[in-house]
Amino acid sequence: MLRARVTEAMQAGVVYTTFHFPESGANVITTDASDWATNCPEYKVTAVQVVAVSQPSEWQQNYQRFNKTQLDLLAKAQAESFEVVGK
Repeated sequence: MLRARVTEAMQAGVVYTTFHFPESGANVITTDASDWATNCPEYKVTAVQVVAVSQPSEWQQNYQRFNKTQLDLLAKAQAESFEVVGK
């Protein structure tokens, strides 16, 4: 699921998104095809279907849980490291 804003600023039939932030899940909607030189996915030719949904996809829910776990582990490691250095 990606958040969408429908506007007349984009040509009809065109969908645009950024792929910079992994939490967007944008890489999930691309194909397995990639550029031969850079191995970047073929973003420009990916077909999409725009429909209204009420919740994040299963992949996004799993990513949110994984990301929270990673951030919690990082915070714990940083706190433990600070305790050792501070003694």
